[in-house]
Amino acid sequence: MAHDPLERFGAVPQFTVSSDDVADGTPLSREQWGAGGGGGDVSPQLSWSGFPAETKSFAVTIHDPDAPTGSGFWHWAVYNIPASVTELPSNAGAEGGANLPQGASMLSNEMRSKSFTGAGPPPGTGTHRYDIVVHALDVEHLDLDPESTPAVLGFNAHFHSLARAVIAPIATDGDI
Repeated sequence: MAHDPLERFGAVPQFTVSSDDVADGTPLSREQWGAGGGGGDVSPQLSWSGFPAETKSFAVTIHDPDAPTGSGFWHWAVYNIPASVTELPSNAGAEGGANLPQGASMLSNEMRSKSFTGAGPPPGTGTHRYDIVVHALDVEHLDLDPESTPAVLGFNAHFHSLARAVIAPIATDGDI
């Protein structure tokens, strides 16, 4: 893994995440763009392997660190994914979580929606990275308030991360 956006908080072992829909360093497809920009707001298919045997659950986050906010932009946050689950299908981030594995929970993204919100780099902001991070955790459940933010999930996941996997597709303003 060439890019680990969380490395500055302490290196952890890496495992592999792959996707039928996105690839590291390549432009997102129209489906992964936001509906407001002509896209589909469809979360990408993800699968992972090589995580530690002692993993008890997973969390998945998608964050744009290049958004012109000072704090980035959270597109999706899912946690309490059972350790037996090693794949999320395309559109697992549909509103309400009906496409998530049993037991998994979604937090509201920056648009205050419990769903995946696709890319939409504002004009003049150039190329944005979309850090898709799968966190292998040492607990079966993170006991978060359902109204918590993705940043709170990240904070809690930090203290329970055994390993992580990252894939970072891109989008450039004006691409869609």
